[in-house]
Amino acid sequence: VGQFRPLFGMEETYPVDVVKSIDYSNSYYMFGDNGWTSFQIGAAVTGSVDLGSVPMSYGVSVTNGNGKNKTDNDDGKHYSSRLLFNVDPKHKINVGISGGIGEVQRQTIYAVGAEATAFFPMGDRWSIDFQLEAKQGVNHQLYFSQPVDQRLGDIDDYLMKSFYILPNVRYDLGKKRLQTIEFACRYEYLDGSAHFNSNGRQTWVPMVSLEFLKNYGARLQVGMQIDNYKTNIEQTKSYNSNLAFIQFQCRLQ
Repeated sequence: VGQFRPLFGMEETYPVDVVKSIDYSNSYYMFGDNGWTSFQIGAAVTGSVDLGSVPMSYGVSVTNGNGKNKTDNDDGKHYSSRLLFNVDPKHKINVGISGGIGEVQRQTIYAVGAEATAFFPMGDRWSIDFQLEAKQGVNHQLYFSQPVDQRLGDIDDYLMKSFYILPNVRYDLGKKRLQTIEFACRYEYLDGSAHFNSNGRQTWVPMVSLEFLKNYGARLQVGMQIDNYKTNIEQTKSYNSNLAFIQFQCRLQ
């Protein structure tokens, strides 16, 4: 009970300092603005169930869906859940589904998602792991931001869709001052209004990481974020862009 990250998708399960890219996905922030991810105020229950050869973990949450440090303003609630199945422990193959329903200003909203992860060793030092996730939901933030006389259709017609895949190749050096080198490239497609005025955003983030301390205790990241929109819109953020970055992060304990 309190302020927490409700379990909706895999990105809610780890802190930003262990993300295998420069940041969380673009869809994480859009779904967060709509109350499904990022920090929310509410209550949650988590646990696990032994299903024999396929263990399952679960999470159920009820939040106000208003975001971090914001109290309820319309008595509407977000009800969400996530089920994760450990299909193959040897290769860390996990498959999960998330779903939620809620109410905002007396309008019914929903969101659904599917995810998968896998890990494959390739010899003593090389390995590759994958993350992929797809989500869909009502973009009620966009709907209510429009003047009433300019809204098109019903709230369900304001649909946001997303998909990303993130392969990550890792080479373990085991040196005292340099533990590993990683090569990652996340591809993401995001459309915040898939039915009306669709303007899909494709993002590529190739990146090289040098890990100096284990478990990402200290690492240097070098890469580029490449954004391509279906249609460029002048004087807005919906415009093709390339951003090169160098980032150093460390965890103080």
